[in-house]
Amino acid sequence: MQDHSLLITLIVFLSAAVISVPLFKKIGLGSVVGYLIGGAVIGPWGIGLVTDVENILHLSEFGVVLLLFLIGLELKPQRLWVLRRPVFGLGGLQVLLSALVFFGVLSLIGLERSQAIVISISISLSSTAFALQVLGEKNELNTAHGRSAFAVLLFQDLAVIPIMAILPFLGTSLETEGVQGFCQKMFPAIGSIIGVVLAGRFLARPLFRLVASTGNHEIFTALSLLIVVGVSLLMDQVGLSMALGSFLGGVILADSEYRHELESNLEPFKGLLLGLFFLAVGMSINLGEVLKDPILVILFALGLMAVKSLVLYVLGRISKHSQESSLNLAVTISQGGEFAFVILGVGVSLSILPRERADLVIAVVTLSMGLTPIIAIVKDKFVESFFKQRTEQEADSIEEQNRVIIAGFGRFGQIIARMLFVHKIGFTALEGNPEQVNLARRFGYKIYYGDASKLSLLRSAGAEQAELFVLAIQDIDVSVKVAELIKKNFPNLTIIARARNREHVFKLMEAGVKIIRRDTFASALELAGETLSHLGFMDSEVEQKVKKFRAHDELTLKGQYQIRDDEKEFINFSKNAMRQLEAAFEADRQEKEGKVAG
Repeated sequence: MQDHSLLITLIVFLSAAVISVPLFKKIGLGSVVGYLIGGAVIGPWGIGLVTDVENILHLSEFGVVLLLFLIGLELKPQRLWVLRRPVFGLGGLQVLLSALVFFGVLSLIGLERSQAIVISISISLSSTAFALQVLGEKNELNTAHGRSAFAVLLFQDLAVIPIMAILPFLGTSLETEGVQGFCQKMFPAIGSIIGVVLAGRFLARPLFRLVASTGNHEIFTALSLLIVVGVSLLMDQVGLSMALGSFLGGVILADSEYRHELESNLEPFKGLLLGLFFLAVGMSINLGEVLKDPILVILFALGLMAVKSLVLYVLGRISKHSQESSLNLAVTISQGGEFAFVILGVGVSLSILPRERADLVIAVVTLSMGLTPIIAIVKDKFVESFFKQRTEQEADSIEEQNRVIIAGFGRFGQIIARMLFVHKIGFTALEGNPEQVNLARRFGYKIYYGDASKLSLLRSAGAEQAELFVLAIQDIDVSVKVAELIKKNFPNLTIIARARNREHVFKLMEAGVKIIRRDTFASALELAGETLSHLGFMDSEVEQKVKKFRAHDELTLKGQYQIRDDEKEFINFSKNAMRQLEAAFEADRQEKEGKVAG
């Protein structure tokens, strides 16, 4: 019966995840909120399908342990050194200032000092999993606010380690145990950390080399898990957290030649284990505590986000981010994070916090995570329109007219500009990203800030008199919009366009653009030619083969454009085109062999 009960519980977990996660991702709230709501529904405060929350929470904490192990595994000293300023500067100030503000507020409302410390630290941290997922879905990881958000989150991940190490000492005051008792706990902990570092430095790599020589991947994975669990338990035995142990285990292996194999073996489990953790957290939310005063919980959640947003916005401006970029940073990581659940749980287990108070804070943090996508939508619709209007008003005035206009001054546009410059051909460069404009001007380029999809800017740039318009904008929608605008208002202006992919090509062709070049096609062909050369083909053969491949691909592209809306026909056409190309090269090979034989 016990085995059946375990299987039923597993089915309940999987069903909750399969139903809730896709649903909440569909409505734009993300998978983490889906896990939390799914856990709340099946938990004891929901429909009560699962009641043994404490044991499940203990089991699910292995998801956090594994997450920290992978964070440590990715944290090479070189990488941390490159990011040292934004990580320790921006990230450190965010955690410190947020925690101080929260501590001051909590102290004013009468909380004990130890409780105020635990709560203020826990809610000053943001959700790494949640924020990075949102940034990834919006393709904003490489933006200014995306990079800053990553730096702050990286510092928070690092800050969890000393936080978890300090928490046990908050549970027992110096007055009750004295300095000697405190030292009796501290020295073994420090000694264990030093011992683990030394053991990892001198024992781990030879041990992995020995196991790897057997060629058994299962034993290799088992050894990595043994290190994670063993070091975690060692830290737990000396009074520190298992999270600290798992992180140290990852750092030990960060410089190992086996790091990539470990990542590939353990990465598939990370999402599933974290999903179990979020489900367990959702089940532990005391809805009864929330329903006592839901307005208060909502106000607390909004207050939490307001404080962190204000701190992040100010730090963004100090870091010389634009107003819009600072606002994006503030909204993206203003929520509470998953580590708050861990810190609050430890606080309860150490009798620092009463369970009811921790449940209330957990509910506030969870609600802040759920509110983040909603606030982001509001920001996108209303606040960004304000910045857009401002940028329209503040666009540079253009007082020159040239034969060529370049729209988009990223890497692609800059190469064309350099070629024109060295041949003394005048051009007018337009760029809608103020950060890119400032960067280009630092390198001596004359560039105008403005939105090329606005007819007024195109007229002031001299589109009526220009001969060529180089469309080098990366954003597909904006690129197509500009092309349509030019074709409608300046039909005699020749467009030379870059395209990111085939879909972009098709949209530009629909807009009437004739000259289109794909970003990576030419460089990929050149590299393919180099590959053939290194495989023994003569230079003349390589040139002929590359030329034939290019011509065939351009012809295929035009054929695909005609049937782009019929997926089945598109796939069949593409397969046939590949077979035709293969047959053409085979015919060339046979002809060459025939000449040699003759």
